[in-house]
Formats: sequence, C-alpha cells, structure tokens
Amino acid sequence: MAVYTEVPFDEAAALLRALNLGELTELRGIHGGIENTNYFVTTEREGQQETHVLTVFERLGFEQLPYYLHFMKHLAGKGIPVPEPAADAQGEILHRLQGKPAAVVNKLRGHSELSPTESHCRAVGDMLARLHLAGRDFGMSQPNLRGLPWWNETVPVVLPHLSASQSALIRTELAYQNHVAALPAYAALPRGPVHADLFRDNVMFEDGELTGFFDFYFAGNDSFLFDLAVCLNDWCVRHSADDSDGQHDAALAQAMVSAYQAVRPLNAAERCLLPAMLRAGALRFWLSRLWDWHLPRDASMLKPHDPTHFERVLRERVGLAPDLLASLLEEHSLAA
Repeated sequence: MAVYTEVPFDEAAALLRALNLGELTELRGIHGGIENTNYFVTTEREGQQETHVLTVFERLGFEQLPYYLHFMKHLAGKGIPVPEPAADAQGEILHRLQGKPAAVVNKLRGHSELSPTESHCRAVGDMLARLHLAGRDFGMSQPNLRGLPWWNETVPVVLPHLSASQSALIRTELAYQNHVAALPAYAALPRGPVHADLFRDNVMFEDGELTGFFDFYFAGNDSFLFDLAVCLNDWCVRHSADDSDGQHDAALAQAMVSAYQAVRPLNAAERCLLPAMLRAGALRFWLSRLWDWHLPRDASMLKPHDPTHFERVLRERVGLAPDLLASLLEEHSLAA
C-alpha cells in the first residue's frame, strides 16, 4: 500500500459533498499500487451507502491528467466498463486536495483474478480489442509517458545499480528496441489511446464475468500491439501460488489473442512485430520496477514490486522462438 498524501477526513468530505456523492462515513487507504495515493471513500446518500475511489496524483500534474480522466469518461460513454470520473456542478472532473490534483470515480464490482484461466484471458482479449476500437475517435492525444523516450532516459539512471549481466541485458534490449522503432513495420502499427498497464490487478471479475478495467493513469497514445503485449506478459504466463515465473503459457496466450482478433484482427505488421513488442513490454516494466526499487519515494505505506520478475520475463521473451509466436498468430488468423 502507498499513501504519500494524508488526506484529512474533513477535506475529503467537502469534496464529496461538492460532487453530490453524499456524506463521507469512511476514508480507508487502498492496498496495491505505488504511483498514487488511493482511498476507498464510503458515503451515505438518501439512506444508501455508496463506495467510490479517491485518487490523489503524486507524479502527474494538472496539465497531464485531463487526458486520462476524459479518456475514461469517453470509454464509459461507449459502453466500456471503466470507472467514470465524478463531476462537480461546473462539470469539472479534475479536483484539488492538499494542493495536489485529485479525482473521484465509482468503484467497480467484483475482484481481481490473480490466477487466470483461459476464460478470463478470452474476456480480457475481447474487451481490450473493444477498448481500442472505442478509443479511435477520442479527441485528445498524449504520448505514452513510459514509452521509448523514457526508457532511453532512465536506463542510464539505473545502470549503476545493476550487475554486469543485468547491465548487458538492459543495454542490448534498449538498443534492439531503438532499432525496432526505426523499422517501416513499426510505423505501420495501428495506434491510438491504450491502457498500457492492464495487469491482472487492474481488471475486475464477478461470477466469471469481466466487470471492468481500471487504473488508467499510465494510458497514452501508443501501438495497440504494445498494449496487447503488456497483457500477454502478465496474464498469459505460468502462475504459481505466490506469483508467476514468467514462462509463456501457450493455452492462455492462444485464448487471449484469438478473442482479441475476433474483434480487431491484427495486420501484417502486428503479426511480424509481436515478439518484439513482448520484449518491449517486459523491458518497460523491468525498468520501471528497477527505478522504483533503487530510487524509491517516501510514503507512509510502500512496498515496491520486485524487479527480478520482469527480468526473468524479458530473458524468457528474448529466448522465445519467434516462429512459435508466428504459428500461434497464423492459427488465430485462420480461426478468425
């Protein structure tokens, strides 16, 4: 859990009244996540209790946040199950608490599935494709702030903390990703707003039904393929009782990719570059976890994620035979 900003009860209560969400009865910090301060807020309105999520943003500023919040609002309007930001009487959905930007959204039903089955992966693949299609006419644009430029800036910062083997891997992979980004096939990848962080703990299910995607605060305009690769790296790996070992699970991956392609078939460039994007997704999260682990911020409750997990994922993706993934995609192309 991370609570960087302690929000006084009275200040939170005043915001909720301004949003016409009722009287605050409970303010409770949320487990999980290390980027922002999050609370469950329980209110009473017209004799009924409601629960919402209050987020105080620690790294993102007032100039960046409208993209994320309006993207969520846009998706909710298209029928994609996502938290919808609450507006005040003036229609504003970005607020201020303790001098920092803040937002309040509805709490989704259900719970996260940390040991997903093929059914869960199919549901995620289907809804991710629908999200990509729904976002194509979103009117705002912002680059993925944890994309290639950030990787190029951050690798030199973490290098002093790495072993010789880790340093060689991260340097080699960064060079490879810069090479991929210069390819014509990369330029041909379909793009638009993406979630960019759709891990198992950012999706909710209830009675086997997908009830929502949340935590859009790494969203940005990027390739749809990168978004799919991030999901494959977290959802479609072998899971143990306490974590996952990072090894590719073909059955889970097949379920996700086939469901995705049934809604939005991958083009030739995407089929060609999926192995590279799996490596890109692994690099992105290994690098961000290295940064959080070795250069942590102060927080009253903070447990950064172990970076070695995505080091294992990256090494496995580098060694994964491209023809295995190509055959997987070919099967799904025919099935679709």
